[in-house]
Amino acid sequence: MAGSRRSSNPVGSWLINHLRVLISSLGHLTRHLVPTAMTSSVIAIALALPTGLYIALGNVGQLGADWDDSAQISLFMHGNVSQEQAEDLAARLRLHRQVRTITVISKAQGLEQFNEHSGFGDALKHLDENPLPIVLSVLPIVDPARPADIRQLVVELQQEKFVDIARLDLEWVQRLYAIIEIAQRGTWMVGALLALAVLLIVGNTIRLDIQNRREEILVAKLIGASNAFIRRPFLYTGIWYGLLGGTLAWCLTSLALLLLDSPVSKLSGLYQSDFELSGLTLVNALVLLLVSCGLGLAGSWLAVGRHLDEIEPT
Repeated sequence: MAGSRRSSNPVGSWLINHLRVLISSLGHLTRHLVPTAMTSSVIAIALALPTGLYIALGNVGQLGADWDDSAQISLFMHGNVSQEQAEDLAARLRLHRQVRTITVISKAQGLEQFNEHSGFGDALKHLDENPLPIVLSVLPIVDPARPADIRQLVVELQQEKFVDIARLDLEWVQRLYAIIEIAQRGTWMVGALLALAVLLIVGNTIRLDIQNRREEILVAKLIGASNAFIRRPFLYTGIWYGLLGGTLAWCLTSLALLLLDSPVSKLSGLYQSDFELSGLTLVNALVLLLVSCGLGLAGSWLAVGRHLDEIEPT
């Protein structure tokens, strides 16, 4: 029992020492509130920009998914195709694995829509018969990563004997997803550059802290303190900077979403849409905090590793 107690003491002492240094490093930051607030704010702004872009792209992607419903294939029937034949074709095509829904637009319905939207309704009154064909409005299952599948579906539908013209209305959706992909890569590039900026900010702050505590470090080395012991409070300081900066970045992005929520809701209401802005999920917020803490730790590690060895008692 005594041997077991002795073997557990080093682990307990290690945890207590790290907890003590963790709390003391936070106390050191609270004693210098203005520099701490300034550094944390700069880190927060650097992290908030890519986070905001990530949220914006997520919302645009969600909106684009809703717009997939407008990516339709219009099948114009031959003029001699009857309503019954068009209904039979629609019933058969509904079984296709790439077809979500099909709406049959009769000649009368097509004429009514033409009168409402074209502005040439009066001209059609002088015709002896309705010249418009029956149209099948096909809503396909859209996979933005595989646009060739939709084009192949159009080719298949064009080969149906009752179909005169098959027209695909998907080009603008493909352009939207192409723009989103470019923006995603740009976001990663901006995020990488700003992550480097956070490393430099934390590193420079820790470097100044090391210089300000030079005498304290010299005394610690004179009494036999190891570099690991001296390095520890600076590493925890970097983690605290990262945590404070990540928390502020989370608050900034949440505030921005809160300010944009009302006008976006009004705009979506004008378009008869139920679209709502979505922010960071709890998992995404935790990832943001972990990344910010990691950047703070990495920046402080680089600064301490470079400048601590330069301070040696003579």
